Amino acid sequence: MIDYIKGTIQVTTPTYLIIEAGNIGYYLNISLNTYTGLEGKNECRILVHEIIREDSHQLFGFIDKKERDIFRLLLSVSGVGAGTARMMLSSLTPEEIEKAILSSDVNILKSIKGIGLKSAQRIVVDLKDKLGKPVGTSEIFTSPDNTNRNEALSALVMLGFAKSAVVKVLEKLAREEKDLTVEDLIRKALKNL
Repeated sequence: MIDYIKGTIQVTTPTYLIIEAGNIGYYLNISLNTYTGLEGKNECRILVHEIIREDSHQLFGFIDKKERDIFRLLLSVSGVGAGTARMMLSSLTPEEIEKAILSSDVNILKSIKGIGLKSAQRIVVDLKDKLGKPVGTSEIFTSPDNTNRNEALSALVMLGFAKSAVVKVLEKLAREEKDLTVEDLIRKALKNL
């Protein structure tokens, strides 16, 4: 799997980018957010999400991790494909999409071309827990020595578990046992999720 491509920009349009790296030109579909972030640059490091199907191999490029994370979350929603997710990221910033989902503002999502009421509601329902800010997070996630717990939290959320549920399990584990490694935290949390 390709994580990023670093190279020279050959062509930039509002919908795609051609970047040359190692004498190979890569065609990447991009959003308007990424296009804006690349203005005036001759070289860049672009994060990649690849979709490989029987009849196509597509690369999507992102200026930053936040945009790629939102794109991947949107793809996890039934009925939202890569084109729709890219359209959403071209219409709103990743922060605006996240805010609309967290506040259950289906009208903002509905205003995006290709997103109807049912799709907007499904996006909110499916992603609110994954994006949700945990309520009543204990001091373990704000103390300076919480690196292992933060890494475990990040890994478990990337695996698809709801952030609020993961936080509760990790808090419980931290109260029961101190000084667990990241691997131990993840293994024990997986048994409780």
